[in-house]
Amino acid sequence: MENKFKRTLITTALPYANGPVHIGHLAGVYVPADIYARYKRLRGEEVLLIGGSDEHGVPITIKAKNEGVTPQDIVDRYHSIIKKSFEDLGISFDVYSRTTSSTHRETASDFFRKLYDKGEFIEKTSMQLYDEEAGQFLADRYVTGTCPHCGAEGAYGDQCEKCGTSLNATDLINPRSAITGNVPVLRETKHWYLPLDKWEPELRRWILEEHKEWKPNVYGQCKSWLDMGLQPRAVSRDLDWGIPVPVEGADGKVLYVWFDAPIGYISNTRELLPDSWEKWWKDPETRMIHFIGKDNIVFHCIVFPAMLKAEGSYNLPDNVPANEFLNLEDDKISTSRNWAVWLHEYLQELPGKQDVLRYVLTANAPETKDNNFTWKDFQARNNSELVAILGNFVNRAMVLCHKYFEGRVPEAGEWQEIDLTTMQDADKAIERMADNIEHFHFREALKDAMDIARAGNKYLADTEPWKLIKTDEARVRTIINLALQLCANLAIAFEPFTPFMATELRRQLHLGDPSWDQLGNWHILPAGAEIDKPSLLFEKIEDEVVEAQVKKLQDAKKANELKAWEPEKVADTIDFETFEKLDVRVGTVLECSKVKKADKLLQFRIDDGMGGRTIVSGIAKYYQPEDLIGKQVCFVANFAPRKLKGVESQGMILSAVNADGSLTVIGPTGPVTPGARVG
Repeated sequence: MENKFKRTLITTALPYANGPVHIGHLAGVYVPADIYARYKRLRGEEVLLIGGSDEHGVPITIKAKNEGVTPQDIVDRYHSIIKKSFEDLGISFDVYSRTTSSTHRETASDFFRKLYDKGEFIEKTSMQLYDEEAGQFLADRYVTGTCPHCGAEGAYGDQCEKCGTSLNATDLINPRSAITGNVPVLRETKHWYLPLDKWEPELRRWILEEHKEWKPNVYGQCKSWLDMGLQPRAVSRDLDWGIPVPVEGADGKVLYVWFDAPIGYISNTRELLPDSWEKWWKDPETRMIHFIGKDNIVFHCIVFPAMLKAEGSYNLPDNVPANEFLNLEDDKISTSRNWAVWLHEYLQELPGKQDVLRYVLTANAPETKDNNFTWKDFQARNNSELVAILGNFVNRAMVLCHKYFEGRVPEAGEWQEIDLTTMQDADKAIERMADNIEHFHFREALKDAMDIARAGNKYLADTEPWKLIKTDEARVRTIINLALQLCANLAIAFEPFTPFMATELRRQLHLGDPSWDQLGNWHILPAGAEIDKPSLLFEKIEDEVVEAQVKKLQDAKKANELKAWEPEKVADTIDFETFEKLDVRVGTVLECSKVKKADKLLQFRIDDGMGGRTIVSGIAKYYQPEDLIGKQVCFVANFAPRKLKGVESQGMILSAVNADGSLTVIGPTGPVTPGARVG
């Protein structure tokens, strides 16, 4: 199939510019796309890697409102962070632009207008919630109320975050405007819809019959949507942030972000190649590949192709190798809970370790199912694979060259069986690697690349040139020559995966620009060529480095718990007579000790002004006994006595429950006579 294509257009899902990117985005989309693009370039093929920021939509307006800035301020901030982060990680975009650019505004407007003029849209009126004080229709996220399914307060107009149910804003009980707090009213509004049902037969044939080679998760999700039947989808909405709908009578309406964003692939290509962009989008000899996460499958396999079909002159994607999700430390990545490893922070806190992250995310790529990132695994893969296998082999080979042959590549003699076997093992790994990359199996391809280094380590261990040097220097020349040729092959094989390391290794070996055709060539380095003294390609990552990252996550979780804490609802009301029955007094702690065989209990001797009493309290987790001696506390004096671990407790010390679940003993702010009543 690939032979009919002259060039490859690679697009990556546009990250939403209301926050930075994290490792879930990288593992799902950007690292795989970069591997594929770099591989294609190594093969000498014509390729473009297109990216950009998605900068329209309601979440951006909400963030701007909360921060008291404009939506443009928000997208400017995060577009800059995202773009620089990608550059620093080595994601080799040919262009990384944005959907607030003038080129995009023009492209998206023209696209809509062409479909409009062709009669590809249908107009529909519907009743939507309207805030009369704000003078605007309310997007789903601008409406809150009671969930009709679980009764939770504060559900949004599109989803209840308590029970996860998808909603319509009009489903909410007691809806309120998030802008003014007022009760919205229903008002009629008109919008344009793309009739996806019109394209269902063609999409069914194109996907289910012509693209059975697509990944099972992609094919299966598309089939499920098609089997449910496609429905018209609104392409406009009432909002003041976005690309204005370019027709008369559309004041206050913008292109819906799902319609606007994928056109960004086209506009970004136009921005890069204003005179030749059409060959990348309309020439049937161009192959288009969309790299996305599984949450975008429907948009890229059904909705965007329907848009392209309706327009009539564009290619459709040849493959959409969507990945599943990456979890973090056995929990779902959550931007709202700050449970994430943010790329820009990683690059600052672990400088020079771009390739380590790229390697680990590829090794753990969620290609067929959700996978998990842990900092311990990050450390282990660096230390036991990048350092102990790849880095160790390259360093040994180059050190031996300098030790025995003054840093010049020795001339090889006749190959022996072990030499040929090593080359054959490497050749097989190279062949597997190419096949796996072509079929988007990047995790397996990375293993294949590492197998070349494994073959090199085994070769040196089996031939033991450091022993042979005294008796057979000619043989050692051949061994070191082959070891160095393996290093040169590794500098090419790892270019798609760890480009910084590959560049450094080529520098040390004095190699020029890499080419895939050089792989399997055992004469890349000519005899007599000088190589540098080796410097370590990777360094061991110590425990304290990953412990600091784990602590950072734990701190984020604690902070989120504090933020999310809400006081319990007030108990049912009581009358004054009931309150009078409760005898709360102040006492002074005379003695305090831990109760044997009870981790949670402390035993108190209290001066209660009435001869003293013993009270047992479950606060041992939060206080040391000596910290409480001499303190004054409030206690319930008429609480019925009960035995705890064999000790009779004659009251209850009062404590407050904090947001993190800890307890704080309640007492007076100044000295009080023991036995004084609280009332």
